[in-house]
Amino acid sequence: MKLINRPLYTNRIRPFIGKGIIKVLTGQRRVGKSCILKQLQIDILKENPQANILYINMEYEEFRGIRNDTDLFEYLHDKFQEGVDNYLFIDEVQDIDGFEHVLRSLQARDSCDIYITGSNAKMLSGELSTYLSGRYVEFHVHSLNYPEFLEFHQLEDNNQSLMLYLTYGGLPYLSRLQLTDELAFEYLRNIYSTILLKDVVKREGIRNVDFLETLALYTADNVGSLFSANNISKYLKSQKVDISTPQVINYLKALSSAYLINKIGRIDVSGLRKFEIGDKYFFEDLGLRNCHLGFNLQRDIQKLLENAVYLHISSLQYDVYVGDNAQKEIDFVGVKQGKRVYVQVVYLMIDDKTREREFGNLMNIPDNYPKYVVSLDEFNRGGDVQGIQHLHLSDFLKKEVL
Repeated sequence: MKLINRPLYTNRIRPFIGKGIIKVLTGQRRVGKSCILKQLQIDILKENPQANILYINMEYEEFRGIRNDTDLFEYLHDKFQEGVDNYLFIDEVQDIDGFEHVLRSLQARDSCDIYITGSNAKMLSGELSTYLSGRYVEFHVHSLNYPEFLEFHQLEDNNQSLMLYLTYGGLPYLSRLQLTDELAFEYLRNIYSTILLKDVVKREGIRNVDFLETLALYTADNVGSLFSANNISKYLKSQKVDISTPQVINYLKALSSAYLINKIGRIDVSGLRKFEIGDKYFFEDLGLRNCHLGFNLQRDIQKLLENAVYLHISSLQYDVYVGDNAQKEIDFVGVKQGKRVYVQVVYLMIDDKTREREFGNLMNIPDNYPKYVVSLDEFNRGGDVQGIQHLHLSDFLKKEVL
């Protein structure tokens, strides 16, 4: 498979090459972290042909003997070369127990420039924040965004391509397959199972696997809906499941730690005060959301539009929230470096009431930060209503700056 550069990430990482700080790439399995590492290695060798690059991929058979920090120390002890720049790349570092001790020692000795990837947020955040605080920088890697999807699949930007993206998502390997339910969903179901079993059940010690699978499907079916202890309790009763609400919350945290789903909280727009209840969940990849449920246009389109918009805002490095403005909901509030962006998402502007609701909620926000209404309407694409931009979904997903 030809290596396709993803400048959205390599451009962010490149300024930190050789700067003595550990580069950490986090994200769901199969989103392309390994390929980004390979691209960085190519870039390094172009600038420094004599560089000594060590690459460890914990999913390769030849590295299965590295299970803990002692094994890693032993493997590396004679691999570094004097008189040249040394670079260490470790893929899926969470599979090495105590890896943080090795990284701290190597960094303290200035032995090499270090790059690692990981697929478990809870494990990485714990070990890294405890042992390497202030010594690393993290880059969250998402599955392909819409422009990357078009490039990888060599597709034109049209409504058919957009529907393929909403249906099958952005895992890079899909570019090797035909985008059909039979082939793509079979691959996606295998990845989905791997994430559940390896990154959730095994890593988190989950005992009630059946309920975990049911909860993941429930979350997929309720993308963009407000979660609360009350509606979770009602759901449990409907399933005749005897499991406590706090335990459900812990299972949701485990799914989030594996980057299968993302939780976003609610904030009061006027003061950015966070509410303690009423979170929403979105899938990290649209295809993984659809692979068990399928894609029914009438049932799912609003959910998938919101999920796609969330992923795009997040990929641009915004912290994303649901907004509350005088008890009127704002679908998304993105916050970055003290600035904000507001986005409403609707399938179609079917009548004046819908238009008044979507634009009116944004008009009531008393600031001049960018505001968007995103839909699938073909008419009035790029229109402006009192400074609020109305964009077709594909146009919004192609914006590099909000």
